[in-house]
Formats: sequence, structure tokens, C-alpha cells
Amino acid sequence: MLIRIERDGYRVQYSAVAIPENFRFAMPDQIPTSPAETQIPPVGFGLWKIAPQDAAEAVYQAIKTGYRHLDSACDYGNEAEVGEGIRRALDDGLCGREELWVTSKLWNTYHASEHVQPALERSLNDLQLDYLDLYLVHFPIALQYVPFETRYPPEWLFDPDAAQPKMHPAPVPLAETWAAMENLQDAGLTRRIGVCNYNSGLLHDLLSYARIKPAMLQIESHPFLTQEALLRLCRENDIAVTAFSPLGALSYVELGMAEQADSVLQQPAVLAAAERCDKSPAQVVLRWGVQRGTAVIPKTSKPERMVENLDLDDFELNDAEMAAISALNCNRRFNDPGVFCEAAFNTFYPIYD
Repeated sequence: MLIRIERDGYRVQYSAVAIPENFRFAMPDQIPTSPAETQIPPVGFGLWKIAPQDAAEAVYQAIKTGYRHLDSACDYGNEAEVGEGIRRALDDGLCGREELWVTSKLWNTYHASEHVQPALERSLNDLQLDYLDLYLVHFPIALQYVPFETRYPPEWLFDPDAAQPKMHPAPVPLAETWAAMENLQDAGLTRRIGVCNYNSGLLHDLLSYARIKPAMLQIESHPFLTQEALLRLCRENDIAVTAFSPLGALSYVELGMAEQADSVLQQPAVLAAAERCDKSPAQVVLRWGVQRGTAVIPKTSKPERMVENLDLDDFELNDAEMAAISALNCNRRFNDPGVFCEAAFNTFYPIYD
């Protein structure tokens, strides 16, 4: 269902049933009013694959441009530099801490209950923050613990210098990890907790034992992977959704995980909507994601793209355009551990059937 937009000053209210009742998008310059209410700027600044030497300036420029939603993670290897950018922006008065939504993620090697809080505290220290707005379990994959002093971030391989380096799975139940995540919210270290890369079966299971329900599910979603059933499940359980890789193949071409021909931006349905709306194909695809009721976290270090990706609130796709873009779905997943773990880390570890 399309989302009808009503402007009230700087506020944009999304009134369609596609968003859970307790979920309200806030435009980038709106200040969240209550930690208990899930309010997330619909367009975030993704920090995956931004080189550490570029991250501080990229974050500063993103905040200066108007971004108020930053999507970070231990595994991205740039949180200390991201923290420098945040601190500089706060010190320069570009915004207040309460205006920022900062997400980070628990890495696979820290799933055991005794490692969850130290992992979050390390992220907080690197980000120079007292609390997170959202902390997510990055993957439903538990790996053997790697101490901070051995390697940080630990990444996927247990011992990269081994003769045959591999992932070393750890026998840690997801329920144990979630209980430790709940303790983090209880302690005020994060205002909300959630999960990434969960399928519907894992989400059903989580909801059966969670004392604190997940506030967010972050998943890969774009016109080639619409994930309609999973989005519906989240709506019915008042779980907000963030779409990573919202532009599809672009993030994966340089990694050899996609080809230029896989780009959704050249599809006729996208180009036609872009022409009618006088917007770029990327803006159309991001707008499609927002109108579906998901937050989107495109990544760029180019100032002109930062501005373009954020400029989505002055046009709306019509019913036919939304349907045509959604019809591009072919269940094409670019970020699949069942593929890349075997190719890059000598370990077959599927999480999607």
C-alpha cells in the first residue's frame, strides 16, 4: 500500500498501514521525542565499506548535510574514526546528541553472554558515546571468541595466519545472546535492541522467548529482493524494518559479488519513474523503499550523492510506479553467507534456504 505524506512544518507523517502503529518515521531534522517510541530518520548514512581514513570526514559532512541517522558496526572497522566525526560535529554545534540516531551491531565472535556487554562498551568507547539508539545482532552466526587484544575487529576467520584459515563456529544459542542484549537495554547502554539478517523462522523463534521484543529488523531489501512476507511479519508484530543495500548491486560490484548488469537502476520501470518525477534513478529506488515503510541506509562518500540520497521528501511515486518497481523482484540476494563464506572464508555456512 502506498504511503500518503502530510507535511506539518518539518514533520512527515506516514499514515499507511504498512508501518507498525508504534513506528513513526522522522525526517532528518526532527528530534526524537521519546526513547520508548521507535522514531528513526527514514534515510540513514550507511558506514559499511567507508575506509577508516575517510570515515571521520564522511560522517562530519553527512551530519552537516542533514543526516541524523548513522548505521555503524564493529565489523566495519571504522568506528573509532566514525566517533571522531560525530564528536567534531557535536563540538561544532551541527546538532545535539539527542538529534542523532546511532546504530551499531554485535559481531559474531561476541555472542556468548559474557562477551555481549564488553562488545557494546568497546563500540561506545570508539564512537565516543554514552549510549546507542539501537544495537543489533549482526548475523545469526556465532563464532569462536577472539579477544580484543588479539585482533579487533576480529572479522570472520578465527586465525587468518593458519595454513588453511576457516571460520570456527561456536555453540552459542541465539536465545543466550538475546538475553544478554536485553540486559544492555535494561542497563541503559542502548535504547533499543534488534536483529539483522534473520529469516521468518528465526524471527518467530525470537518472538517466542524474547522478554524485550526486537525493535528493528535490518535486512537486505531492494527491488530485486522485496522480502514481502518478512516485511508483513514485521508489520504484524510491530517491528520496524531497515533495508540495507537499498540500491541493490552497487555495493557489491567492487567486491566481485555482483556485475554491473545486475543494477536495478537501469530497469525501465525505474527510469520511467525517474523521468516523470525529474529525479535520479537512485532517488526513485530509495523513495520506493521509504514508501514501503522501511528505513534505507545508502552508502556514499561523495558530497553530491549525500545530498541527492537525502532529497526524497518532495516527490511521491504513484501506485502504478510502486507496483512496477516491486514487480522487479527476482529474489536476488547479494549478501548471502551461504555463498560468500565458502568463497572467501573456506566455510560453508548458509542461513537462508
